[in-house]
Amino acid sequence: MKYQPRTYRNYVGNDRRISFRVRVAETDLHIQADRNLEDRARGLVLKYRWEIEQYIRSYPDFAVTLEPWKSRRPAPAIIRDMIEAGQSAGVGPMAAVAGVISEYVGRDLLELSEEVVVENGGDVFIKTSNPAIIGIYAGQSPFSLRVGLKIQPEIHPVAVCTSSGTVGHSLSLGSADAVCVVSDACHFADASATSVANHVRSRDDIPSAVEFGKRLSHVRGIVVIRNEQIGMWGDLELVPLTGKNG
Repeated sequence: MKYQPRTYRNYVGNDRRISFRVRVAETDLHIQADRNLEDRARGLVLKYRWEIEQYIRSYPDFAVTLEPWKSRRPAPAIIRDMIEAGQSAGVGPMAAVAGVISEYVGRDLLELSEEVVVENGGDVFIKTSNPAIIGIYAGQSPFSLRVGLKIQPEIHPVAVCTSSGTVGHSLSLGSADAVCVVSDACHFADASATSVANHVRSRDDIPSAVEFGKRLSHVRGIVVIRNEQIGMWGDLELVPLTGKNG
């Protein structure tokens, strides 16, 4: 699998936080915090990847199914969240894997840092005291890296997750250049973005895909991009990107 440089990371607004990177196998996190917490973050990634990998060893179909996973057996919290997100969005549990790792690492790092931003393949966990601008990478679309979502600071963390049928190696049954979902939790946002993106085969599908996404639980906002067309729903602020930091 060829690694794709993640140039969109230059567009996560950052005026004073420390940035660092953590890579473990397929997991590639770009993190911003009050101080360098690389060692702590690496330990967390190893912990949560181990829990997911151990579950997959016991239940190999968990890693490949495209259908919601049904299991009443005891499982780690991170697995239960992946299962719940998949059931909520009507997709397989692995549709939430990148987002759930961002979420779990981010929440644990908040014990050591008042502000944390964790990005994992376009899935972003955000807890800041000032507005953050998240650039939208949409492949060859003219909107790609030219617009971003402005996220206002809130008491609770916010999740912005992106799925694409034309960019990257994540599985999508559609052909959207980008589907961004805003939620209170990354595992819901990630699974929902995948589900909405599956409904986009052409730009004509944007309105119906947005309508579908509005009915999913835990979804606060949606952006769908296909070629030169864009659709939105929710209390979102789309802003132009004018420089390296958005």
